[in-house]
Amino acid sequence: MEATILPLLATEILIPVAAVVGIVFALAQWLLVSKVKLTPGKTGSSKDGVSDFLIEEEEGLNDHNVVVKCAEIQNAISEGKNLLIWASGFRATSFLFTEYQYVGIFMVAFAVLIFLFLGSVEGFSTKSQPCTYGKDKYCKPALANAVFSTVAFLLGAITSLVSGFLGMKIATYANARTTLEARKGVGKAFITAFRSGAVMGFLLAANGLVVLYIAINLFKLYYGDDWEGLFESITGYGLGGSSMALFGRVGGGIYTKAADVGADLVGKVERNIPEDDPRNPAVIADNVGDNVGDIAGMGSDLFGSYAESSCAALVVASISSFGVNLDFTAMCYPLLISSMGIIVCLITTLFATDFFEIKAVEEIEPALKKQLIISTALMTIGIAIVTWVALPSSFTIFNFGEQKQVKNWQLFFCVAIGLWAGLVIGFVTEYYTSNAYSPVQDVADSCRTGAATNVIFGLALGYKSVIIPIFAIAISIFVSFSLAAMYGIAVAALGMLSTIATGLAIDAYGPISDNAGGIAEMAGMSHRIRERTDALDAAGNTTAAIGKGFAIGSAALVSLALFGAFVSRAAISTVDVLTPKVFIGLIVGAMLPYWFSAMTMKSVGSAALKMVEEVRRQFNNIPGIMEGTARPDYATCVKISTDASIKEMIPPGALVMLTPLIVGTLFGVETLSGVLAGSLVSGVQIAISASNTGGAWDNAKKYIEVSSCAIGSGAGASEHARTLGPKGSDPHKAAVIGDTIGDPLKDTSGPSLNILIKLMAVESLVFAPFFATHGGLLFKIFN
Repeated sequence: MEATILPLLATEILIPVAAVVGIVFALAQWLLVSKVKLTPGKTGSSKDGVSDFLIEEEEGLNDHNVVVKCAEIQNAISEGKNLLIWASGFRATSFLFTEYQYVGIFMVAFAVLIFLFLGSVEGFSTKSQPCTYGKDKYCKPALANAVFSTVAFLLGAITSLVSGFLGMKIATYANARTTLEARKGVGKAFITAFRSGAVMGFLLAANGLVVLYIAINLFKLYYGDDWEGLFESITGYGLGGSSMALFGRVGGGIYTKAADVGADLVGKVERNIPEDDPRNPAVIADNVGDNVGDIAGMGSDLFGSYAESSCAALVVASISSFGVNLDFTAMCYPLLISSMGIIVCLITTLFATDFFEIKAVEEIEPALKKQLIISTALMTIGIAIVTWVALPSSFTIFNFGEQKQVKNWQLFFCVAIGLWAGLVIGFVTEYYTSNAYSPVQDVADSCRTGAATNVIFGLALGYKSVIIPIFAIAISIFVSFSLAAMYGIAVAALGMLSTIATGLAIDAYGPISDNAGGIAEMAGMSHRIRERTDALDAAGNTTAAIGKGFAIGSAALVSLALFGAFVSRAAISTVDVLTPKVFIGLIVGAMLPYWFSAMTMKSVGSAALKMVEEVRRQFNNIPGIMEGTARPDYATCVKISTDASIKEMIPPGALVMLTPLIVGTLFGVETLSGVLAGSLVSGVQIAISASNTGGAWDNAKKYIEVSSCAIGSGAGASEHARTLGPKGSDPHKAAVIGDTIGDPLKDTSGPSLNILIKLMAVESLVFAPFFATHGGLLFKIFN
């Protein structure tokens, strides 16, 4: 095999340097955000030296007390101090720590399970064993694989938790600053929110890359030339990342949606008060939920996808010519792609924050879309460069027991098609969830005749929105597998996630803007400021749906790549659906996403029921709440969300984590392969449909709400929208009901499903040695 152009030393330098650049850039963005002071003071100056006049000054108010109020509310949401609107509040930080205590117990227990299962493959022997794919060579003992897989699992789990925690802290730091910048103009507020999202995006991308790279090099000190064992144990990193993401997504989703549904149904529909009105007892729980669900959950989720796609590619590469010939530069091709992604996203971010300035509401959504287009175009060039310098011109890739001859340009097309498929999925998602286009406008129009027609139109939209993304995923799979077998699919998934820093920045921007609007309402700021934050939030809803589309699409490719690696490791020659063992697994696997969705939806419903009852009780029994003379009992509502999320996240998590273990141990690897295939096929489609349906209902509501504002954007200010409004009208109430139905779909069940399909696949791969040796106990007994 030919040598690569990029020398080994350059590879060993470039990857950590790219990660450090990402961290430094994140810190630089954080410093710029921190310049927005949460203390009353003199107004700053704009780029051209002209003073930024505040809305309060224009309206002759200039009430600096709102600055103090914003600072107090931010501290309340973040730290839980007894300030302003919160008698005995609960902090987002505290909720995460409570959640992490429960998750930590699981993490330790599951780490022990990994060690026991994998160590028992060879009876905890310390002797070297014949390699799985090269019987003429000897590899490290199974006990070593058990130890290092356990360590990798813990590393991935801790990195995932840290990713979620950092995202939440950044969001709570930025929300009030975004509110205050909205006093100067929508452009200032946009830059603050987007820079804050970029802090999270770059920290997560860089941390995920550097921790994985360090783990590989540390493991290599023991494994030496046994790269088969080395990269098999590294798969534990992906398992740790996704298992924590599952609990973060489910727990955070239940928390935020229970509060959101309760606040909307009683506050907006029954009492006709604005969103985030401080008179609403559930308003604090709702704002805390935005951070622990939408921010911390998404951070852990996309970190898990990144870790698993990298691990899937590394496992396949280790048994291909890269691993056989010990070509470390070519082995690190997935990591070099991620490194290039950090640099490309850095350049892309500058287009939004420095090169161009947002001056009107209508420019917000196009600016976010340009981020996707610019990053995709630049990354295509970056992929070509990395492929040219890091890969030999010709090499072989493992393909179910055979070695497939592949050219480097073929791998370029695999990564590029995944990258561009992600953009297609993103734009299709935007079309079906943005109120600038006819699908959401049709849903909004259906609210004229009540909530029932709104629900019917929304469900139809969600089902229809599945079509093009599935074709995009199918074409990506076919092309990438034809060119480079399962390794091609793995790097296609990596291509879709290569711009993860930009994707996360766009995704985190939405909840930050949402919280900023809530703070504006609670601080009693000008209605014009709330209009600006609403416009930011409406664009954020669409981009959040785009982010979920990316996560689901990449999860499908990652799961398939992990499935291929599992089939190879378990020594399954073919997966024949006509075989009873496989077919029963297939049909049960296709059912699992429905079972999982039922559990999460009911959890949100049960918690929301308690929340609605509590909010109604307070409105009815505490005199003066509606008049603003009495303070609601926020703490009770927060406790309802907290208790429900901690309690209810365990059964869905147990379903996902225990299914591969039970099926593999009792029914064997063939049945497990059917379960993985079935859950992948049905899970992806339910996830896309649920996320887009919920996103469409949310923006249909905002389409009607913006109609009553003075500064509506584009479609939001159309004559059609005005005929449906204003807030409090019957069509608006129908839209709010649709939005509350969609909340658990788009923020709990839908996003969690992509974790389900990839988590089951990576768990099966990690435990494959045990299943291949000791699995299928029931069939062995009855045979």
